[in-house]
Amino acid sequence: MKFKEYLNSLADKRVTVIGAGVSNTPLIDALLSEGIDTTVCDKRTFDEMGEIAERFASGGAKLALGENYLDNLQADVIFRTPGLMPTNPAISEVVRNGAVLTSEMEVFVEICPCKMIGVTGSDGKTTTTSIIAQILRNEGITTHLGGNIGTPLLCSVDEMKADDIAVLELSSFQLVSMSKSPQIAVMTNLSPNHLDVHADMEEYFHAKRNIFAHQQPSDRVVFNLDNEFTPEYLKSAKTEDVLFFSTKENMRNGVRLEDGEIYAVTDGKKEKIMSASDILIPGAHNIENYMAAFAAVRGLVSHKTMRETALTFGGVEHRLELVRKLRGVSYYNDSIASSPSRAIAGLRSFKQKVILIAGGKDKGIQFDELGTEILSSVKALVLTGMTAEKIRDAVINAAGYNGTPEIFIHKDFEKAVLAASDIARDGDIVLLSPASTSFDRFNNFAERGEYFKKIVRELK
Repeated sequence: MKFKEYLNSLADKRVTVIGAGVSNTPLIDALLSEGIDTTVCDKRTFDEMGEIAERFASGGAKLALGENYLDNLQADVIFRTPGLMPTNPAISEVVRNGAVLTSEMEVFVEICPCKMIGVTGSDGKTTTTSIIAQILRNEGITTHLGGNIGTPLLCSVDEMKADDIAVLELSSFQLVSMSKSPQIAVMTNLSPNHLDVHADMEEYFHAKRNIFAHQQPSDRVVFNLDNEFTPEYLKSAKTEDVLFFSTKENMRNGVRLEDGEIYAVTDGKKEKIMSASDILIPGAHNIENYMAAFAAVRGLVSHKTMRETALTFGGVEHRLELVRKLRGVSYYNDSIASSPSRAIAGLRSFKQKVILIAGGKDKGIQFDELGTEILSSVKALVLTGMTAEKIRDAVINAAGYNGTPEIFIHKDFEKAVLAASDIARDGDIVLLSPASTSFDRFNNFAERGEYFKKIVRELK
């Protein structure tokens, strides 16, 4: 089914779109352009939405905005924003009354005309997704990057061809209600995450599983052999093409690291792809990201293209991004590190102790492991946001803490960055790696990273 045909199927429906964010805005425009009865619900007020609210209203949309935006919800079809769970009472009631609940990404997965590669995990999914897309493009394959990153893809379906490939980063929020899986699915890893939104770890676990739970026997799934949850996930795999990646273990089929070399393994036989030390972007976690990507594109591209991509790809914005060097101090933006495990990976990417800026929205997870890592990797700690005290306590309570590193707390984000700059001396590294989501002050990690870069670039 093409996108135009899908819109035609909604001609006599009452459609409600919840959340007028990046992914849903093109969808709303498309619905209105076809004259479909469309209601836009958003927790922002008309004034807070500004020009976009005026545009929707002038296009014929009904608006339900502000604090009570989900009151009196009525619809035949509901598109939810990823951050609003299907279990929300207002949504559940309408669904019980016969409404169809979906999302921009769910519809895309249903009607996408080309092969899809989906990537999920608690950490590394953005970088892995971007690496896969870059490898495919370097091979000359027309590639569409979307999902949780890139641009919304649903409205572009009619432009896609059968031999294109869509590469999707998929969050647990997007996956939680999906009933179709990509033909190639990658699970980077799993650790406790987003427990402020998911009811518990089990719900989070099952949401992630949807990336491969609905595959066909001819599809492919890639698992992290080093992750403790992989054996449990394996029980649900329906495909015969199961590949692994590992920095520790051997496998019959997949990609492994041995003595600093990355090998493709097929039926137990190894073939060298490249030396891990030649990967341009730093960090042991990026070796894992490349291994996952290599497994995903096996058979689609040459080892030569894999290797050349790793040698030249500069990485993802907001992931260990060097912003500038000023008076001998290097400033790195790692705003995408919204979990303790990803912040730990960022810290371990450097050979010296850094000045760390951390903190953000509390996702209901613990920082004990991060506290221990901070003792060995951080020379000064600047904290901000809702999790500042929680991270501070994890450091203070870590075995061996003796007052070092010194800890500073600033409620204001800009003051935190300026404080880190004041502490820094020639040869130091200032690293923003929050270990928390951005939603206490920013719309997303990208906005947080851009603000950090703006502050750093204005330093005198």
